[in-house]
Amino acid sequence: MTHKYKLIASLAFCCSLLLHCRQPQVSTMGAAAIAAKQTQEALWPEVKKENRPWTRWWWMGNAVDEKNIDRLLTEYSQAGIGGVEIAPIYGAKGHESKYLEFLSPQWMGMLDFTVKKANSLNMGVDMTQGTGWPFGGPQVTPEHAASRLILQKYALKGGQTLKETLEVTDPKQRDMGVVLQAVMAYSDKGAILNLTDKVNPEGKLIWKAPAGTWEIYAAFNGRTRQMVKRAAPGGVGYTLNHLSKDATQAYLQRFSQAFNGSNHGVRAFYNDSYEVYNADWSDGFLEEFQRRRGYDLRPYLRELVSKETSEHITRLKSDYRETMGEMLYDNFYLPWNDWAHKNKSLTKNQSHGSPGNLLDLYAAVDIPECETFGSSYFPIPGLRRDSADVRNVDPDPIMLKFASSAAHVAGKNLVSSETFTWLGEHFKTSFSQMKPEVEQVFLSGVNHVFYHGVTYSPEEVAWPGWLFYASLNMTPANSLWPQFNGFNQYITRVQSVLQSGKADNEILVYWPIHEVWGKPEKMEMMIGVHEVDHWLHPTQFYKQSKQLMEAGYSLDFVSDKMLREASVKDQQIVTAAAAPTHKVLVLPQSKYMALETFERALQLAQKGATVIIEELPTDVPGLQDLEGRRQKLKQLIQSLSFTDAGNGIKQMKTEKGEILLSKDLQKALASKSIQREALTDTGLKFIRRALPDGKYYYLVNHTAKAIDTTIPLNLNAQSVVMLDPQSGAAGQVTSSVANGKTEVRVQMKPGEALILRATTAQPKDAMAWQYLDNAGTPQEVKGTWDLRFTQGGPELPPAQKLTQLKSWTELADKKAEAFSGTGEYTITFTMPSKKAEEYVLDLGKVSETAKVWINGQEVGYLNSIPFQARVGQYLKPGKNTMKIEVANLMANRIRYMDQNKIQWRNYHEINFVNINYKPFDASVWKPMPSGLLGPVTITPYSASVKSTVALPAQSN
Repeated sequence: MTHKYKLIASLAFCCSLLLHCRQPQVSTMGAAAIAAKQTQEALWPEVKKENRPWTRWWWMGNAVDEKNIDRLLTEYSQAGIGGVEIAPIYGAKGHESKYLEFLSPQWMGMLDFTVKKANSLNMGVDMTQGTGWPFGGPQVTPEHAASRLILQKYALKGGQTLKETLEVTDPKQRDMGVVLQAVMAYSDKGAILNLTDKVNPEGKLIWKAPAGTWEIYAAFNGRTRQMVKRAAPGGVGYTLNHLSKDATQAYLQRFSQAFNGSNHGVRAFYNDSYEVYNADWSDGFLEEFQRRRGYDLRPYLRELVSKETSEHITRLKSDYRETMGEMLYDNFYLPWNDWAHKNKSLTKNQSHGSPGNLLDLYAAVDIPECETFGSSYFPIPGLRRDSADVRNVDPDPIMLKFASSAAHVAGKNLVSSETFTWLGEHFKTSFSQMKPEVEQVFLSGVNHVFYHGVTYSPEEVAWPGWLFYASLNMTPANSLWPQFNGFNQYITRVQSVLQSGKADNEILVYWPIHEVWGKPEKMEMMIGVHEVDHWLHPTQFYKQSKQLMEAGYSLDFVSDKMLREASVKDQQIVTAAAAPTHKVLVLPQSKYMALETFERALQLAQKGATVIIEELPTDVPGLQDLEGRRQKLKQLIQSLSFTDAGNGIKQMKTEKGEILLSKDLQKALASKSIQREALTDTGLKFIRRALPDGKYYYLVNHTAKAIDTTIPLNLNAQSVVMLDPQSGAAGQVTSSVANGKTEVRVQMKPGEALILRATTAQPKDAMAWQYLDNAGTPQEVKGTWDLRFTQGGPELPPAQKLTQLKSWTELADKKAEAFSGTGEYTITFTMPSKKAEEYVLDLGKVSETAKVWINGQEVGYLNSIPFQARVGQYLKPGKNTMKIEVANLMANRIRYMDQNKIQWRNYHEINFVNINYKPFDASVWKPMPSGLLGPVTITPYSASVKSTVALPAQSN
């Protein structure tokens, strides 16, 4: 994106007018304010549909029709949604007559109508390439179903023959057409014999045991018999064998027939997190293993299923897991990606949970997608976090970075996220809780958020409509929906910035995958979100990455495969043609490192790269030619000649580059002038994007304290523009340069975010940013509040007059306790004739979101902590009128319905569960505080920049 500082012809006149009317007596937004808004909007990137948040769109039972698709897409567009991801799922009872078979001509007709309507609204359409999850369906025959290794054990003594027929004992497996793949004999003397060719066509083992005691292991390629989870009509069937190319191609054939050479307007085909359980085998696995690892797996089958924890078993299982990962990459990801591209569509995939190298699997697709599951703790004062309403899961930003790192290293701009999965209990999640969670996602490198999710619901279905059991359920029936657009505007502004330019991370940190695979427990290893305590958190890779990020360094993770394909140009590491370059490669301490990876790291150093090694590798993974590879590693290490560079750093110059050896990575980075962003010392978090003429900094204050300080930026900027993604305000700030760093003052309350656009170009003729200084005494807005309930249910409570703000649940009328919806507060108050340069409105406590007007002018949405806005331009001396529209949660109305046994959920399959997957029952809940609780205050401020006004909110 080339950012245009559009020069408004009337800017000078506009600024003149604004200077004269900056004080609170301004009561109308005339041509000057309109021009100011246009000037402000010109400082933001142009908004595209990918900048807006998208959503997963559950089609329950595929019971969709054109009338409701038209209505709902229009509502989604008006709320600021940029696109939908169609996800067919199980249906609601009583509506079976309207179900459509997945991929039937009727279903394809609904897809075509959806795309046509979305295009008319400038929205996009993606779709899951299946129903429910994971990939599977009626086209998956037993031959192509997810497979597992079945080992049956028999015992023989010398001279005996096996009387049993070698067939799988499980009758359900026999029905699947299970095939015998190998028969191995192990003696008590250590002999190992391959007896596979001694089994006749009838399954009889024609072999007499020699002297000794023998264990016979018969290996069958069994089936997991896992079915598609939460399947929609037309989607019921076995889960796909992702390790088989033949199975993948057979699976995709059904889509080729249905789509008939056209993508029908689908932007991207989507694959959910792996979740294929116990699928540890495949047809041809033994042959694939031999080809990829260089030795025969058959003699080791008994050890593969062993519970021993020896070094030998560990190495064997590492080889096995590496083979699985490569088969998944080659036999599923590449054919699937190729199929989509031939159909002129993209692929979007969640790789976590897969038995493979997550970085390579994420990078294999066009849009890598991570997932937030559960909720994080943030020390933001006043942020509601009830332990009974959250899962005991904290989304880890480093886990999220696997997807963004893969995108950055592979040169792909969009990184998506399935966002807010089980963020909180149903009907209790607020925008205030959602905002820091999505900010953490942005800070991890995501720039294309998908809500999880929105459920299609026909107009005739009574409130709350159809709902998905594990979803945020931000539907038009949600009482927060009337103010959803305000929250979406925030996401849109941030994503317009984070999709601009390129990622700006200076460090590549190698992920030692063999450290993960090198564990003796179990067989297959699914590297998932919920197992991070096992495979991620104990590693030095994690600890070093976390420390570097907290210190202010920006980094991406890199895999063995990515390093093999990397090159060096001008001492920068190049990982892909369209990828941003990196300044340094870091190898964290690990027990195992592939010989080829270490060789490649040294080669990159020879070609001009800087490589920092925390600790030299001590061993290689795997079993094949183990001693030979160990000797080569030893020789490589002995060939390195380091000198003492001081400060705990050893240094080795190569042909064009350099290798540093240091246990203190930060000291090593500093020695090479790889500078951290010291702004993190304030507690602020950040992410950067590189532009042709500078950088974007996205800053977030997730601390418990307000921050008003000067921060250094690691560039020499001539101009800095401050952008407020909450309100859309923007303006030029005064900055200074010292020692190559740009010093900028920021003011951020807990829960706030800011964006800085620092460029090497001379400042444009833009309006200046106004800082708030010298706060005066807050004035509480007192008087009689007129409260009128405008929309919601089960019934609209009667109007109220309040001299003291209180929760709706504390009103005398019990209708208000059960009410979920919108209440409108109006008050007339007097402003003294003071001449402060700005006034800040603070709503105090809001349950849960608000929209404000003063003297008939829209101030904007205040939907998260802090519930504050600059309002000087709307105020006038004397009498002023304020209107505050507040929406509460759905919880109280759902509580009322459950207490009164009003049926609202009646679905096939899981029906509906609470956050702990127990039967849902809101009747036992306490009422949730609702409405404007205050106190509402207005605080006067002087400003350090005298020639500015607060700019009006941007509407997208």
